[in-house]
Amino acid sequence: MDSILIRGGVPLSGAIKIGGAKNAALPLMAASLLTAEPLVLANLPDLADIATMANLLEQHGVAIGAAADSANEPSRVLELSARDITSTTAPYDLVRKMRASFLVLGPLVARYGGARVSLPGGCDIGVRPVDLHIKGLQRLGAEVELSQGYIEARAPHGLRGAEIVFPAVSVGATENLLMAATLAEGETVLINAAREPEIIDLADCLVAMGADIAGIGTDRLVIRGVGALHGARHRVIPDRIETGTYMMAAAATGGEVRLLGGRLDHVDAVRRILDAAGVCVGETPDAITVRRRNGRLVGVDVMTEPYPGFPTDLQAQVMTLMAIAEGASMITETIFENRFMHVPELARMGASITVHRASALVRGVPRLLGAPVMATDLRASVSLVLAGLAAGGETVVNRVYHLDRGYERIEEKLSACGARIERLHN
Repeated sequence: MDSILIRGGVPLSGAIKIGGAKNAALPLMAASLLTAEPLVLANLPDLADIATMANLLEQHGVAIGAAADSANEPSRVLELSARDITSTTAPYDLVRKMRASFLVLGPLVARYGGARVSLPGGCDIGVRPVDLHIKGLQRLGAEVELSQGYIEARAPHGLRGAEIVFPAVSVGATENLLMAATLAEGETVLINAAREPEIIDLADCLVAMGADIAGIGTDRLVIRGVGALHGARHRVIPDRIETGTYMMAAAATGGEVRLLGGRLDHVDAVRRILDAAGVCVGETPDAITVRRRNGRLVGVDVMTEPYPGFPTDLQAQVMTLMAIAEGASMITETIFENRFMHVPELARMGASITVHRASALVRGVPRLLGAPVMATDLRASVSLVLAGLAAGGETVVNRVYHLDRGYERIEEKLSACGARIERLHN
């Protein structure tokens, strides 16, 4: 199993190209099931999760191949054609690897009248139930039952529009039901819908495919079902989580980086936190610029919230930053109940963190010290990489297969900015 060796203490300096958003690309790939015509997606990141979704779609019968791109990046442009679907079952062996696999449920039921999808897996950061997906499909007229670990949904006469009120904001349920509603008869209204940039990107792509969607970017989406969708070409938005991660890497090491292609409007909550902590964040026509002002960082309280609040997917990274800031900070996790598993590993490097239920009190120390640590999930793993970059001595991050699910060529990007980092093939 691979590990990553980091010799820390080097300020990052240089430019990092931000890749396409994994969390936008996965539902966009699932949307290919809604039409018999090809969907071409550009700026796809080269990640394990993208490969997992491609394997799942191919199992359904989707033909996937590389397509030409004006930017001369054929490996990052895929054409997905769901003309001939051979199976509406998403098996456990594939779905267990990644929670986003569950997003095939809505499109399959909407277009084919039924689906059998295994309950999902992914990172072990909390229960993350799928009840909102199921209740929403039932509101659209589907019959749903759980059998032997599979969700079986049937709507042989098609879905019907309905008003669906989410009791809590759910990105996945919003995506699944938004896709399903595009082919439902009549009008569907999603109230308290998620507003993440990835939702907007999905809606924009669906509109390009012929869907009728109003309220894009708000928490009230109105979808008027159409008889069929057609093919389209769509470019995936840049990854705001990768952007925020490298913003914090620059701040943690006291360096200065340019994040090429990043969108500052997508990480405004991160910018505000970093500004309060003593980090200058600017914008040029082609990049976001990040550098620490002067001296040590300052502790700042952080609470994760649905967009446009601070992202839960950047909570572990900001905790690493606060671990070396002057003073104390309180980090509160409101999205997932089991997302502090990186705390014991940061403590091995000298961090002073006390967890009480959903909050962590972080008392900044002058410097972390390198140590062998173990990654427990995707975002925790990259927080340990950030810690290693800022720490004195050597850090070895084990179980880095999590990293490959969400960070494209991370060692290459960091080493190009001066980091002493390498992958060890054990």
